[in-house]
Amino acid sequence: MKKWTRTGDTVLGRFDRQEAAVVRGLVSQIQDMLLARAEEAPQDELAALTGIRTGPATPPDDPILGRLLPDFHRLDPDAPDPAEVDSANALRSLHEPELLDRKTGAAAVVLATCPPDGGEVRLAPEQAESWLSALNDVRLALGTALDVQEDMPDELPPDDPRSPHLGVYHWLTWVQETLVEAVVG
Repeated sequence: MKKWTRTGDTVLGRFDRQEAAVVRGLVSQIQDMLLARAEEAPQDELAALTGIRTGPATPPDDPILGRLLPDFHRLDPDAPDPAEVDSANALRSLHEPELLDRKTGAAAVVLATCPPDGGEVRLAPEQAESWLSALNDVRLALGTALDVQEDMPDELPPDDPRSPHLGVYHWLTWVQETLVEAVVG
């Protein structure tokens, strides 16, 4: 891939077949995880009547989902106040469905605009924002899975099983950075 460019309001990119497969595969995996989380939402007759949805009240157990769906209210880890726990759970229940909609919607835009066999990607400004969001989610998930730390070297020893995945993480960082440059442009 060459870096993203901008012509007028259109952001242009080009992915070869393998790059498109990597982007589509990772975005699809994140979308599947988020959709599975959305299915954990309690079924509520009142929500069906009013259209006001609620989500799970407790944070996800999976560390990747926990990174993608952080707490809306941080608790004191040493001495959580039961009232604050209830408040945090209520905030999650109220706001998580909308966050899931936004994240799965951004993933859907990437999957709709990234050609499966590679090729040119032409994005309107709103689509570029969705790409930025979805790429960020993929990087957060991959960074969590690889336990990426600030002091981590750019390359790991070849025998480290995380080594090839770290290369993908760095490539996605570059894709996201050049997309930001093109959008701001």
